[in-house]
Amino acid sequence: MPYSFAMLEILTSVLAFIVAIGVLVAVHEYGHYAIARAVGVKVLRFSIGFGRPLFLRRAGPDDTEYCVAAIPLGGYVKLLDERDCDVPFAERHRAFNRQSAPAKIAVLAAGPVFNLVFAVLAYWLMFMTGIPGVKPVVGAVTDGSTAAVAGLAAGDRITAVGGRPVQTWEATTLAMLDVMLGGQGIPLTVVDEAGRERRLLLPTAGEESRLTEPGALFTGLGFATWKPVIAPVIDEVVPGGAAERAGLEPGDRIVAVDGEPVDEWEAWVRAVRSRPGETLAVTVRRGVTELRLPLTVERVVEDDVAIGRIGAAARLPLAELEAMRAVERYGPGEAVGRALARTWQMTTLTLRMMGRMVTGDVSVKNISGPINIAQYAGASAAIGPTAFLAFLAIVSISLGVLNLLPVPMLDGGQIVYTVAEALKGGPLSERAQVVGQQVGIFLLLLLMTFAFYNDLSRLLG
Repeated sequence: MPYSFAMLEILTSVLAFIVAIGVLVAVHEYGHYAIARAVGVKVLRFSIGFGRPLFLRRAGPDDTEYCVAAIPLGGYVKLLDERDCDVPFAERHRAFNRQSAPAKIAVLAAGPVFNLVFAVLAYWLMFMTGIPGVKPVVGAVTDGSTAAVAGLAAGDRITAVGGRPVQTWEATTLAMLDVMLGGQGIPLTVVDEAGRERRLLLPTAGEESRLTEPGALFTGLGFATWKPVIAPVIDEVVPGGAAERAGLEPGDRIVAVDGEPVDEWEAWVRAVRSRPGETLAVTVRRGVTELRLPLTVERVVEDDVAIGRIGAAARLPLAELEAMRAVERYGPGEAVGRALARTWQMTTLTLRMMGRMVTGDVSVKNISGPINIAQYAGASAAIGPTAFLAFLAIVSISLGVLNLLPVPMLDGGQIVYTVAEALKGGPLSERAQVVGQQVGIFLLLLLMTFAFYNDLSRLLG
């Protein structure tokens, strides 16, 4: 069963990754395609993917080839260009290399711009339908930590970060990263359980690299997000499982294991998982009666590690969980402004993170490769359409920003070439173009090396 579940998880991640890349590449390449046609450039081929064509059709007045290829890791738009092929005299005015500098720049920039527009539309749709989340309520605070010294306490609800109102932990995290990179620490407005408002400052100067490691922000500052304390009460028993064989029933409260008191479900889970194949003396309270039951724990293997399992689920505090639920929803008009603001926030945050990585102020562990992106794609797809759309928006922004960087081989690098040629009054020398290509290849290989290294580090723990 664990093996089948793992295979299903991998398959979901792969399929979600292919869908995500296909959608975002189609948006990007359609930007180049649409603006090229608008300025009068002839489009020879519009391809999603590389390699052997799986689908190929010619259509339109220019007999353009529309193609879906076998390797779904990119795409391209092939334009009529005298540098690539012989162009009939009658069509020279439609060649890309014959266009004005503004027209070339418009075609080159259109792909990344369309990715950013896609993100705005995705956020607009999400804000209208409602983005579910959890209220930003603080859980345990570590004694002596940055958060504790600043005055943050368990039960505080964060209402604003740097003066920016927040409603969910997702928005809070983004805002905290954004203001932290400004070098002014993290100003918070919080409301305690009695309704009293306070303003705090979490100092972060010099700690940005450590705090921007994946998953390190809250732990590095010394606090956790709120989570419910789940009582050790059984809500469901799997038929035929170890719990049913031992006589455990829904509603039973676990009191002790081998004489050791059990106060919450997490402690009960730890006791079971750490004792595969062993028989435990379990004390339960059923109504007003206490029973002592022998429970033989099943032994299962997950990721080559033996753990214990009994086949029982906890009774969740549904009312408490519902009270912590937050939905960020706006009308169509306000959602436009919110979508533009969120896209701008994510775009500038991405640029600042990239810039601070170069200076060493932000951890390079934030660079993700295809393995990690596929895992996120699968996880978001499993959660639901809104989560997957949010994932697409973030990756679309990253794709747009990355392609606008002034690196040869990318759209931004080609824009730099175009501007240089316009200023020079003619094409760049062949040597300059070759050197630029070599630099671009080196930088992309360096980026991919970091990405794969980070992916493998996360995968191998």
